[in-house]
Amino acid sequence: MTNTSLITQIGSIEEPRLFTLDEAQEIFPLVKRITHEAFQTLEPTRRRLEHMLATDPRMVRVEKQYEAVVKQWVRKMERLGLVVKGLWLVDFDTGDGYLCWKYPELKISHYHDYTAGYSDRRPLKEVIEELDPDWA
Repeated sequence: MTNTSLITQIGSIEEPRLFTLDEAQEIFPLVKRITHEAFQTLEPTRRRLEHMLATDPRMVRVEKQYEAVVKQWVRKMERLGLVVKGLWLVDFDTGDGYLCWKYPELKISHYHDYTAGYSDRRPLKEVIEELDPDWA
């Protein structure tokens, strides 16, 4: 596993970083790798929880393991300046809206404005052709 604890702080929850499309694409391989590693780490715990009875005394311990992996992933995404919108779902703030990515998508290929969410996102190519934004 790659040591991602050396990632420098370039954003925060209070003030996420603003990205151009080029900057988002430049940092994307790191975002994708960190997310893939967290997903792989979490998967055995998720499967364990899925097969446990709600009355199993080990449930609390396993839930804490699950939560720890997710919280660590969230902290890493926020340190990179991204906005975490859900599990494995991040947004790159452009100043006009968000470049939107959800694992395991292969690239950043969607956009939504500040008032919309994941279900309202649009293909990035379409947005660039229609609006010709400064960040593109």
